[in-house]
Amino acid sequence: MQVLAILGAGGHGKVAADCAELSGWQEIHFYDDAWPEKSSVEHWPVHGNSRRLLARVGDYDAAFVAIGDGKRRKGKSDELKQCGFNLASLVHPSAVVSRYATLGEGSMVVGGAVINAFAHLGNGCVINTGATVGHDCVLGFGVHVAPGANIAGHVVIGDYSWIGIGAKIIQDIRVGADVTIGAGATVITHLPQGVTVVGTPARPSVRHQ
Repeated sequence: MQVLAILGAGGHGKVAADCAELSGWQEIHFYDDAWPEKSSVEHWPVHGNSRRLLARVGDYDAAFVAIGDGKRRKGKSDELKQCGFNLASLVHPSAVVSRYATLGEGSMVVGGAVINAFAHLGNGCVINTGATVGHDCVLGFGVHVAPGANIAGHVVIGDYSWIGIGAKIIQDIRVGADVTIGAGATVITHLPQGVTVVGTPARPSVRHQ
């Protein structure tokens, strides 16, 4: 029996568990640092916190970190690896991942998503519902491509960047690390590290006092 531990019993964890079951994992055990106050997520029980999970490495075939924040996801993933866990990558059966694409460990590709030929995804990426990643793209650690976002070919995206719902990035664009692209934005120019952009064409957001 293939048994998977999922760290993070929130909405991201629910999607991960669904992907895992549909792709052949036979048993799912949740862990969350809100335990014991959080004792279940839907019909799945929460078996303990992250410290308890780290002590049970021999009980699982692999683990998956279902935490939305990319930097926290990396920290927890590193802890699990140091304790000897294998990190699972999860691909929903309705997703399309080219045989020539590379998917980093601890990543998840949700239903209806498409990853095209020779795209390279770093560890801990999330390609959400109906999103597309074009050919020859390179995504860093923990990049989240939200539902319905489209990334054209030869795009490079730095670590921990967030591509909002329905956003679009044209071909050959370079996006720095820690960038947030707002929902529905259209990116047609390179973006430096750390910016938040919105609109069509995408421009840095301005806070109104």
